[in-house]
Amino acid sequence: MAKVTLEFDLHEEETNLKDALDGYKWRGVVWEMDSKLRNELKYNEKLSKQVRKTYEQLRSDIRELLSDNELTMEV
Repeated sequence: MAKVTLEFDLHEEETNLKDALDGYKWRGVVWEMDSKLRNELKYNEKLSKQVRKTYEQLRSDIRELLSDNELTMEV
């Protein structure tokens, strides 16, 4: 089984360490935001056309940004 070891200088790279440890949290936040937008589009019949269009664009933007950074929300 392959293993990976990450090393950080605690004082100089504390932010980088936190980013590395909390990456899954960021992924969860993005996934949750996308899910909220999806649910609004799917179930909220009261959305105006403009709001619907904005939500669709936001979902598209999320996917584009993920793709541009070679990231995915898929497990």
